[in-house]
Amino acid sequence: MTEKKLNIAFIWHMHQPMYKDPISGEYTLPWVLFHGTKDYYDMVAILDEFPSIHQTFNLVPSLLEQVMEYAEGRASDAYRTLSGRQASALSAADKIFMLRYFFQANWDNMLKPLPRYWELMKKRGPSGSEEDVRPALRYFSEQDFLDLQVLFNLVWIDPWIRGKDPFLSALEKKGGGFSEAEKEGLLARQTDIMKLIIPKYSEMQKKGIIEISTTPYYHPILPLLCDTDVARESMAEIALPSKRFTHPEDAEVQIKKAVEMFKGLFGHAPYGMWPSEGSVSMEMLPLVSRAGIKWLATDEEILTNTLRRPIRRDGHGNCIDPFLYKPYSIEVDGSPVSLLFRDHKLSDLIGFEYSRISPDDAAEDLVRRLETIHASMEDPESHVVSIILDGENAWECYRNDGRDFFTALYSRLSENRRLRCTTVSEFLERQTAKEKLTWIFPGSWINHNFRIWIGHQEDNTAWDFISGARDALSAFELEAGKGPDDPLLKKKIAEAWEALYAAQGSDWFWWYGDDHSSMLDEHFDSLFRLHIRKIYNLLGIEPPEQLDYPISSAAKGYRPRVQAAAYIHPILDGEISNYFEWLPSGRLDKQHVSGAMHQELQAGGFISAIAYGFSEENLYLRFDYTKALVEHDWSFAVIFASPRQLKIDAMIKGRAASACASVRSVAKDTWEPAGLDVEISSDTVVEIAIPLEMLRASKGDEVRLSIVIDAGIEGMERWPVKGTIILDVPVEGFEQQDWIV
Repeated sequence: MTEKKLNIAFIWHMHQPMYKDPISGEYTLPWVLFHGTKDYYDMVAILDEFPSIHQTFNLVPSLLEQVMEYAEGRASDAYRTLSGRQASALSAADKIFMLRYFFQANWDNMLKPLPRYWELMKKRGPSGSEEDVRPALRYFSEQDFLDLQVLFNLVWIDPWIRGKDPFLSALEKKGGGFSEAEKEGLLARQTDIMKLIIPKYSEMQKKGIIEISTTPYYHPILPLLCDTDVARESMAEIALPSKRFTHPEDAEVQIKKAVEMFKGLFGHAPYGMWPSEGSVSMEMLPLVSRAGIKWLATDEEILTNTLRRPIRRDGHGNCIDPFLYKPYSIEVDGSPVSLLFRDHKLSDLIGFEYSRISPDDAAEDLVRRLETIHASMEDPESHVVSIILDGENAWECYRNDGRDFFTALYSRLSENRRLRCTTVSEFLERQTAKEKLTWIFPGSWINHNFRIWIGHQEDNTAWDFISGARDALSAFELEAGKGPDDPLLKKKIAEAWEALYAAQGSDWFWWYGDDHSSMLDEHFDSLFRLHIRKIYNLLGIEPPEQLDYPISSAAKGYRPRVQAAAYIHPILDGEISNYFEWLPSGRLDKQHVSGAMHQELQAGGFISAIAYGFSEENLYLRFDYTKALVEHDWSFAVIFASPRQLKIDAMIKGRAASACASVRSVAKDTWEPAGLDVEISSDTVVEIAIPLEMLRASKGDEVRLSIVIDAGIEGMERWPVKGTIILDVPVEGFEQQDWIV
């Protein structure tokens, strides 16, 4: 008797923001090109070796547009322009740019395997700030910069592609001392790889090995386009934009544009869709259904809130509720739309955890978990485990760009008698019986709500800009329709609508607010405002003056999620002397974790946490190592923005530690000695006491600070990535408010 198989549906979501400047047409960042040469092709090409591993790839139309422009040689960006410039013609500004940004790659898995690249990295130093790289210019020769141009572009080509291409393999083996001709050949190879991507997906879909699904064109949050008030269904008290945005017609255009592009590239309409950020609502379902979409995928938390039924997991995180793995169906205007829900735990394991262990152990663990799910079911054939995550961002954290893991995993899955890898549509064709839903909870894959994209002042400001531009465009189009036919004017209006749809993309909102931070927040803010500005420019209308100013505030502050609950009086000996001395302390977070699609990590990584607390006289900070003791030298700076501009510079050399304080002289624009001692100690942890008198901080004051850690070859990190941490100096009765026994 043949054993029934459990269906496994991998959905790899391929997406990058629209990096093209809407005014100049230049690409501002190189990540479509670099992920194209490193991830998009090989992720699907590896299935030639494992034809029984059927999978679904979700390709976002705005990403495909950018891939095609690079493949056709119509895309240029600052990185590629600088890479193509002769090393002898590089200006000082070019060289500074390269030293700052041409080391943007995983140090352990991408830089260190190429000795010459790592040598250049050490010559530059761990910091990528302009003030730190400028002094390093004198140490870099013309050949150094030529080698850096080659190595930066070479390392962003997948190792498997490099290995099977004689020219690229020879470059890697040579390691350095490259010529301009070799660099030119490398840049040409990049374009050649980009040309292979879309044809390869089309080929594999025709073979039946993969299914390609889509997303609304510019990756907008469809439920919010339909009605921004939908955010209140999961967050009743959320602050919304000043004007309610209710334009399902825009959502419908975004879907139609995606379907049209898909038909043009792949010869038929898509069957399925991962809606941007897994975001769903009842209002967007008819739009999807009318476009011919047969299935949607979203997150498990949407299901639990729809059914009002929690998912139970065992001590290893395995789901023990088979209802997560059932296919569901909801009737929309007389037509059924099928729904699948992703397993959050399994997706996160691949996205974040498995890169830390050996490929064989990771593959074995995942297969074991899938077999555990199989064993818990009476009829595994009627169930599907949906594993959905980014298909591009995790692999630089894996050795060999993840290929060793995929080979180990796909080999095991190919041979397993209990597991079947399937495309979504293949499974739905076999499994016609589906659980019926009459309603679906509105939300996204992140905390089953829309908080990332609406509610914060910055998010709402962006929505108000979109509303204002849309109103101006609609009024202009209405008035233009009353006059004589003008093809040029129609063209401008069409371009303005296109700019509006691009501004509705979710990526801009991702970086607004307090949810996520990066060193490129201002970059994305600028791109968003340029899309809005373009609308007014095309219509010949003066843009609102507010568009001249950034929405994203570099001065925003973040309060710790775990705050201090009582006074502390630790002994500063570099050790946690007893359990109670730091017990009431608060803790600063190292990173934001949002789930399998995104995890924002900082560089470095040997400080696991920073604790803080107050006594009546001092602010205390404690730096916790990921290991018991870090032997190499490192340093940190605590930079206070208020109540006083103060900086504490500390140097740690094993068990020896020293610190000095400086205050900012506004008149002289310099840092000058503060004149007070700072007590610090280092051993298994680092402890430091900063006098409130030095800060001129009184009870009830807000203390705003940031911390910059320089760990040498381990890297640099800033807490938080942008803005400041806000700590509140305790007031009278502090310990009575939060009393700890």
